[in-house]
Amino acid sequence: MALILNLETATPVCSVALSHNGQMLGFRDSSEEKSHATRLTLMIGELLAECHYGTEDLDAISLSMGPGSYTGLRIGASVAKGMAYGLGVPLIGIPTLKVLANGFFINKKSEINAATANGSVLLCPMLDARRMEVYTALYNSSLTEVSGVEAVILDPLSFDQLLQENVIFFFGTGSNKAAEILTHPNARFFPGIELSAIFQSEPAELLFQSGEFLDSAYFEPHYLKEFIASIPKNKVLGL
Repeated sequence: MALILNLETATPVCSVALSHNGQMLGFRDSSEEKSHATRLTLMIGELLAECHYGTEDLDAISLSMGPGSYTGLRIGASVAKGMAYGLGVPLIGIPTLKVLANGFFINKKSEINAATANGSVLLCPMLDARRMEVYTALYNSSLTEVSGVEAVILDPLSFDQLLQENVIFFFGTGSNKAAEILTHPNARFFPGIELSAIFQSEPAELLFQSGEFLDSAYFEPHYLKEFIASIPKNKVLGL
């Protein structure tokens, strides 16, 4: 049994959760814009104090390791790596889309079971990227990955062949885009399911027990795409 601090910074909502033996003890989040750098360490301190623990009590740090916001992932990784190295505890990484899929599984288990009784089911977490692009992957109803993480530009034929043979649950911040153009009756949409460090508790415990850890010195988040800095408009105009 492990006391694990779970960090999730891949989207605009930054969250932290403390878990013991896979069960959540406490939680903090912030949806304040660009708050990751200023709020993350404060929330960690507040959460530990609320649960009457210190950093010296932690057995591991887990983080959602991408894809997602370049800046958010970089901040989360820096804090997680620094804490793990400084405390001498393991660093645990969980793919961000699997965290989201686990959240959907927890919240919509009855819908999944009902659909599974009538045929094959796939879970499709989606994170919003640029324009009609999303970061996505596919999991079966047991949360086993059946299609790896990729950036997909959505069109009306996206997932068409898979939808012929499977009910597909689309959820997450990118699923609104899919709902606008995918009309197959086997497509089900749940845009209200959002990422949260809460959903890392159980998978982090399982990885801790199996000894599957990251190298806290050399780990880099799964950005999926290189960061491209935008140029201020006045610079483009030569002002």
